[in-house]
Amino acid sequence: MNLKDNLDKTNSHNERRYDLDWLRVMAVLLLIYFHAAAVFYQGELGEFYIQNNSLSSALGWFIFFVHQWHMPLFFFIAGSATWFSLKLRSPIQYVSDRFTRLLIPFIFGTLILVPPQVYYKLLSHHEYLGSYIQFYPQFFYGIRPQGNFEWAHLWFLIYLFVISLVTLPLLLFLKKQTSQRWYCQIANFLRQPGAILLPALPLAVIEGALRPKWFGFQNLYDDWANLLLYISYFIYGFIYCSDERFRQAIEQNLKLILLMSTITMSVLLGWQASDILPVRSYSWKYIAYQVFRGFNSWCWVIALVGLCQKYLTINNGFLQYTSQASYPFYLLHQTVLVALAFYVVQWNLGIAEKFFIVSSGSILLTGALYEVLIKRLNITRFLFGLKPRDIR
Repeated sequence: MNLKDNLDKTNSHNERRYDLDWLRVMAVLLLIYFHAAAVFYQGELGEFYIQNNSLSSALGWFIFFVHQWHMPLFFFIAGSATWFSLKLRSPIQYVSDRFTRLLIPFIFGTLILVPPQVYYKLLSHHEYLGSYIQFYPQFFYGIRPQGNFEWAHLWFLIYLFVISLVTLPLLLFLKKQTSQRWYCQIANFLRQPGAILLPALPLAVIEGALRPKWFGFQNLYDDWANLLLYISYFIYGFIYCSDERFRQAIEQNLKLILLMSTITMSVLLGWQASDILPVRSYSWKYIAYQVFRGFNSWCWVIALVGLCQKYLTINNGFLQYTSQASYPFYLLHQTVLVALAFYVVQWNLGIAEKFFIVSSGSILLTGALYEVLIKRLNITRFLFGLKPRDIR
């Protein structure tokens, strides 16, 4: 990100891609429900900050399903937004924008929004009993998992910041090549039946070759499977918006894409249900499983992109509001959710009731904080990566 500001500031009126706006808003909203479900889940993705005593297999399936494609979709959208950003900005302006929109919110969020999450986690595990003020200095004692310091859900910002900078030379090169013959030939080729599925091959190779060693601990410096995967999706998103024929390729193959998405996800869900998933290792079974996951994630990302570009191309007041609010929501929601869940899991209610309260309550409370503390004040808008208000 800033996904919203990339799309808001950089698209001209005639180029506005409302489908990408809708896709980003829905992805952020889904993330809130994903994290609310994590309160009632424990599995290969680890334990969430707050854990309910009773777990839900249904919410576990929901997490497994969304996890296959959700973060790749975020990076694809970010890459798409970058195409428009570089059309209207010089490289220096782009880098400056990345510092303002990504690094500043990351630093602010790590110092202010993440410590409460760690504090409530320690309270819930009875590993700390003091006040938050007493705890705050201890947040900087050691690095997770041995210590308390971490960047929680804000890993996305620092990954995107680094990816935005390291890929800039390639993006500038690609931007100059869009009228070249070889670029047009690739765009035309991908409109052929089934060809749009071929970009999944590098993703599948990354998953198969690297995932057995780097399962996915988002520390940036030792997370090569995720880093290379997200770089690929970021570049794919950039290329997607660089030529109308890439959009046409998805549109013309949408039925096939939806069919393949359904089949591949059904296979993954079947493997998960059968409890025969191979142990993480460099065995041919586990490598094949990860290769299949890489192919599946690409199918779902372009399926969702295709559905939005076909059905969600309208603009209205709701989209305008939520498009601006989505980035602050991303930054703030998990802190609110963890704090709320800490108390809700102690109530004598069923899982369904608790999930509804945690998810809906998090949306309402985050929305209230956005309206009162972020939307109207330029200092907080700056800290949360938004443009200053026009005070005229």
